[in-house]
Amino acid sequence: MANILQPTEKNLRELRKFLFLGGIVGVPTETVYGLAANAFDPEACSKIFEAKRRPANDPLICHISGVEALEQICHSNALAIRLANRFWPGPLTFVLPKKEKIPGLVTAGLDSVGVRCSAHPVFQKLVALCDFPLAAPSANPFAYISPTTAQHVKAGLGSKIEYILDGGPCAYGVESTIVDLRDESQPRILRYGALPTEKIEAELGRSIEKPVATTADESVQHLAPGALPKHYSPRTPLDLRGGIAPEEIQNLSPDTAALLLSKPTQKVSANVHWLSENGKLDEIAANLFAKLRALDESGYHRIIAEEAPELGLGLAINDRLRRASFR
Repeated sequence: MANILQPTEKNLRELRKFLFLGGIVGVPTETVYGLAANAFDPEACSKIFEAKRRPANDPLICHISGVEALEQICHSNALAIRLANRFWPGPLTFVLPKKEKIPGLVTAGLDSVGVRCSAHPVFQKLVALCDFPLAAPSANPFAYISPTTAQHVKAGLGSKIEYILDGGPCAYGVESTIVDLRDESQPRILRYGALPTEKIEAELGRSIEKPVATTADESVQHLAPGALPKHYSPRTPLDLRGGIAPEEIQNLSPDTAALLLSKPTQKVSANVHWLSENGKLDEIAANLFAKLRALDESGYHRIIAEEAPELGLGLAINDRLRRASFR
């Protein structure tokens, strides 16, 4: 079973050596926990796919130390540099043409690669120690709920990996926003995430292309991680609603859990749960995966959940819920 390690200088140095020698490690980011390997080592990266049971057509994101490392693994452009200078370190991933040193296994055979610089201080220290990028998808069995604590990683993959670096609960709770920058004249959002699209558009001073239907857009399903129709899914069937009426909450069957955005004003039964006291989107996002995981482990036969407003972080929250409910 995996050992959970505290982020001491000694442990970080040992993990850097372990990664260099081809190991895989559960790591914290500000979005969700990742499963990291040396991105230059195809044999090490193959262990990620094996541990997660991840299909080979789902590419990995590579994590680097900063803007200066972009050219290490990809061909950047002026727009990528501009957005990196504005939003890195942070929850924004670029898709750019890859360099040959990135193995085809990492990119699912594509000539592009996803690249990000994380803002998590513990992960930043580990990346800084490594003179190689770290390929790191979410550290969970493929298509299951993403982990937001070291304990979640241990519960899902603890029998398949040796080490998990503990960085505490993830701040954002949903994955990074992915933007396609291969053609800097036509950037487009491939996956909604923790950085709201509105902030990217404000920086650019214009609107950019967005997914029309995030659960069915075949043009991005194999270009970006986490874009397949069914993903982030509990084993318990989940039904997504535009809203849940108070009468339904009052008459909820004991074998059904209701997941609300905010705390209801009326008295409710123990199978009614909420993601925020007052409906704040950042709290909802931060709590989403942990709450879904808790409900999935509670023996309910069904979960009903309500959608968030379609703006800001609400787009990322709804994207995750729609994929989680996909059948």
